[in-house]
Amino acid sequence: MSAAAVVERTAVAPHQDPALAGRDDVRPTGRRLGPGARRRLAWLLGPSALLLLWTVSSATGLLDPRILSEPWTVVATAGELIADGRLQENLAVSAQRAGLGLFFGIVVGVVLALVSGLSRAGEAFIDGPVQIKRAIPGLALIPLLILWFGIDETMKVITITLGVFVPIYLQTHAGLRGIDLRYVELAQTVGLSRTGFIRKVVLPGALPGFFLGLRFAVTGAWVSLVVVEQINSTSGIGYMMELARTYGQTNIIVLGLAVYGILGLLSDGIVRFIERKALLWQRTLAG
Repeated sequence: MSAAAVVERTAVAPHQDPALAGRDDVRPTGRRLGPGARRRLAWLLGPSALLLLWTVSSATGLLDPRILSEPWTVVATAGELIADGRLQENLAVSAQRAGLGLFFGIVVGVVLALVSGLSRAGEAFIDGPVQIKRAIPGLALIPLLILWFGIDETMKVITITLGVFVPIYLQTHAGLRGIDLRYVELAQTVGLSRTGFIRKVVLPGALPGFFLGLRFAVTGAWVSLVVVEQINSTSGIGYMMELARTYGQTNIIVLGLAVYGILGLLSDGIVRFIERKALLWQRTLAG
């Protein structure tokens, strides 16, 4: 029996397959070789352990508060900044910048991946420049972007966009080129149009790669934001941290880092949740 036949047979429940009627279900009931069943909120264990280590180290004096502020000091600082409105005001500005850069980066990355992935001419013109951009750090482009666009919001959003579109392009392009050739031949056999081929074969086939790129992209958006907000900004979490550095307020600096970390963790969690819902048809080790 071929491998394809085995997969087909095991994908059908015995009570639905007349050929297997009356036989015992010998499929494995557990996944002893896999990671096991998914646990709700298990993703919080690692960050909670890190927070516990920070708290214990501060409480026992192992961690000098002049080097890293205590957790309770950071929490009290957050309360003060929320009370006078500074934290939520700067957070809103940072979220807007990151959101715009992420949106434009996703659009540019997906369009370039489709053009490059579906056309040899597109690949010849697009893939090389993207690989060149991949090799150039975003920090190295900031002086040039300041000369071209000044130091206002346009430069900040473009810097974030440049940091976002590369992982989106790379992973979507790889997912697209990894589509089984049999699906392409099937689309040609049933006479799908170019638009139908993209909608029914290319986009579903490229989705796993796109979501992997999106996870890198959301993290890249926050990392780029940290950099651009510390360059001649007058608002945002990065500006708040830079101002705190001037006055030696380590508690505000640590609070800013914690905010960036929480935003990155939440963003990744949202992307993974959407990925699981969008790829329900895909049976993988992740479950």
